[in-house]
Amino acid sequence: MSATYIINCLFHLAVVLVLPIWIIGIINRVKSLWAGRRGPRLNQFGFDLFRLLKKKPVYSTATSWVFPLATEVVLATTLTASLFSPIIPGFSPLSFEGDFVLFAYLLGLGKIFTMLGALDTASPFEGMGASREATYSALAEPVLFLGLGTMVWASGATSFDLLVIPHGPPGLDIALRLSLAASFFMVLLIESSRVPADDPTTHLELTMVHEVMILDHSGPELAIVQYASAIKMTIMAGIIACILNPFSTLDGGFYFVLAPLASLVIMLLVAVAVGLVESLTARLRFRTMPFFTLAAFVLVLLSVIVVSADRDLFK
Repeated sequence: MSATYIINCLFHLAVVLVLPIWIIGIINRVKSLWAGRRGPRLNQFGFDLFRLLKKKPVYSTATSWVFPLATEVVLATTLTASLFSPIIPGFSPLSFEGDFVLFAYLLGLGKIFTMLGALDTASPFEGMGASREATYSALAEPVLFLGLGTMVWASGATSFDLLVIPHGPPGLDIALRLSLAASFFMVLLIESSRVPADDPTTHLELTMVHEVMILDHSGPELAIVQYASAIKMTIMAGIIACILNPFSTLDGGFYFVLAPLASLVIMLLVAVAVGLVESLTARLRFRTMPFFTLAAFVLVLLSVIVVSADRDLFK
């Protein structure tokens, strides 16, 4: 095991475990500044999680063993998926051929247990939220898989850590990267339950999606669910950073320094972009969400057209 691998692993784990707190903090700070307020501290989300961890959970009499198990599975699947997802282009702690399929279905398994935990409460509101979450997942899944498939086609790789778009002609290369990054950003908004797919600050059960599913969660279990959601957002931001990383084709010491730094900066900019979207747009109606995912699907199709236009240019 080389020293480079160990250093990259430590960087990867530090980003996955610590950066979610700062990403949520940046999003909240951007929203506050846009509203003319100072806003909370950037690490306030970490203090909130620590406060919840010190509390004792309260269970409904309608719940069974499924309810506490669901939160543990959500965190376990999200952390495991993060080991396959690259943050530094060309590196992930675990990798094998076709691992991006396992990555997608690990996140899907976590979402299934989130919905099972909501259904286990016997609450009609949480059941409604689980139904909406399943619908959103069904809409976002084709975009995610077609985007990953396009990256496989363009790079010729079969493992997630090597799904880095190689440099073709400058114009086509930029178009490919931007279209893929935009589509994955829209998937990030859906999967992380952010505006315009959902509003994490709403308190009306009839309009909630993810938040209504965790109404019965309290104490450490609520902290686990919120932390897992933030990790998932960090994972998706890391994929976007790998796509847009301008140093993905460098070799040697320059890559070792510049590529991780560029990915980190891009991930923070993604958090700023999420904050701006939530500040400038309103949540979409449920009946218009298919059109939002259709826009993401069109962007992925654009990347497919770019690659298929001249496949030889992306060898």
